[in-house]
Amino acid sequence: MGNAGDVAGKALSGYSGQGFSPRGEKGRYVLPPAFRNAIAPEQDDSRVLCLARHDRWNCLTGFGLSRTERFEAQLDREEESALRLGREFDRELRSIQLWTFSEIPFDASGRFVLPDHLAELCGIDGAICFLGAGQFFTLWAPKQLYAMGQGWEGQQAVCRKLEADAAAKGKRK
Repeated sequence: MGNAGDVAGKALSGYSGQGFSPRGEKGRYVLPPAFRNAIAPEQDDSRVLCLARHDRWNCLTGFGLSRTERFEAQLDREEESALRLGREFDRELRSIQLWTFSEIPFDASGRFVLPDHLAELCGIDGAICFLGAGQFFTLWAPKQLYAMGQGWEGQQAVCRKLEADAAAKGKRK
């Protein structure tokens, strides 16, 4: 899995790969290692997971605080693209969508508590499927991912496999 950010002077490609976490003891989930290492690559880095509702899909987006440094450039690109295509672009609304995220601490093992208001937004009620998406990653309730249409078959298959693996692991305990 790739990472986002710049570690030891090496530019990395982004969040890639996947993971799955059932809700554990004390209502906590576990951020996959590659994603948590991308957010906080060094021992003394701030372990803060930024979470927001995706603007089009019924899931959450996750990223590290360093992504906010690119928000203005992203807004510029989206506005330019909309103008070129003759579409309306509400820069203020899009800015609010980008900047309205929750900062969630996680421990060295990646455990974090998902706030109820975020879980309710996307129907997350027992497990999360994590999917890498480049500059961010997505957090899905499996049932929401399974309801996505054409083009999502690969991600749905990965989630089903990871969910089955987690269920089998849970039975062995």
